[in-house]
Amino acid sequence: MAASDTERAQQQIDEIEALSSIYGDDWCVVDEDEKIYCIKISDCLDQPKWTLCLQVILPPGYPTAEPPIYQLNAPWLRGQDYTELANSLEEIYVQNLGESILYLWVEKIREVLIQKAQSSDPEPDIKKTTEEVDEDDGDDFLLDYQPVQEDQSKMLNYMTSESQEDEELPPIHHGNPITDRRSTFQAHLAPVVTTRQVKRVLEKLYENKKIASATHNIYAYRIYCEDKQTFLQDCEDDGETAAGGRLLHLMQILNVHNVLVVVSRWYGGILLGPDRFKHINNCARNVLVEYNYVPSTVSGRSKKIRKDNKKRTEH
Repeated sequence: MAASDTERAQQQIDEIEALSSIYGDDWCVVDEDEKIYCIKISDCLDQPKWTLCLQVILPPGYPTAEPPIYQLNAPWLRGQDYTELANSLEEIYVQNLGESILYLWVEKIREVLIQKAQSSDPEPDIKKTTEEVDEDDGDDFLLDYQPVQEDQSKMLNYMTSESQEDEELPPIHHGNPITDRRSTFQAHLAPVVTTRQVKRVLEKLYENKKIASATHNIYAYRIYCEDKQTFLQDCEDDGETAAGGRLLHLMQILNVHNVLVVVSRWYGGILLGPDRFKHINNCARNVLVEYNYVPSTVSGRSKKIRKDNKKRTEH
C-alpha cells in the first residue's frame, strides 16, 4: 500500500531530526516551510582540505515517491568530478527506492572527500563561480572566475593591519526576505565609517551559520571621506558574476553613503536568469528605504516628475 502524505511527512520529520542530531552545527535549516536544508561535509581531517556543501529540497513525495532535489556546492567541483559524484548519489537513490537516503548521500560524499585527501590529488583550487549563466554572457566556461578566501572573514584583511579590538561593531539590520521559485534573497545593512567596521560586520554576519551557508553573500559599501571629499567604496560578487558591481551601482544612483549592504542568496535548485539581479537590488533598496538611507517616496516622486514632464511636452 502506498504511503499517505501524512506518513511521508512524518518520515521526513524523523529523518531531519536524526540528521540534525548526528551532524550538529554542520546541519543547517535554510527554509523550514520549503523543506530546504544544507549540510557542510568535509574530509574529517583536523585541517580539512576538501569540503562540500550539500543542499537538498524535500518534495512532498519524498521518500516513497520522489527523490530529493539537490545541489552540490564546492568551488572545486566541476566537470568530471561533479558528474561522477552526481551519478553516485543517483545510484544510491535507485538502489534504495522508497527509503530515506540523505544519510547515505552525506556519507558517500564524505567517502569521496576522504579519498581525495588521501590520494595525490592537489589541494582544491579555491575558485567560486556563479550557479547561473545568462545567455548573453558569452562562453559558459570563460566567465571571470572570482577567487574567494577559504575563510570569508579574512576577505578584508588587506584593508588594514591596525588592531580592530577598539573598533565598535555597528548595529546590523536584516531586511524582509524575498522568495522566488525556491530561491531566497535577504539583505543585511550596517552603518559604517571605516573599512575596519566593514570587516567586523562581515565577520559577525558569517558567524550566523545560515548566512554562512548561503550560496552567495554579495556586498557593497560606500564611505564618504570628509577630509578628501571622496568616496571609499568596494564590492564583492561572491561567485554571482557582476552582482556586486550592480549592487554598488544601485547605491551610487541612490547616493547613499556610510553604509554596508550584504545580500544573501540561498539557491533553490531552479535557475532564475536575470530575475536574480532584480531580486538582489530590490532587497537592497528595500532595506535602505526601511532604515532611512533613501526616502521611501524617491521612486514614486521620480515617476511623477517624468509624468509631469511628459504632460508639459504635450502642451
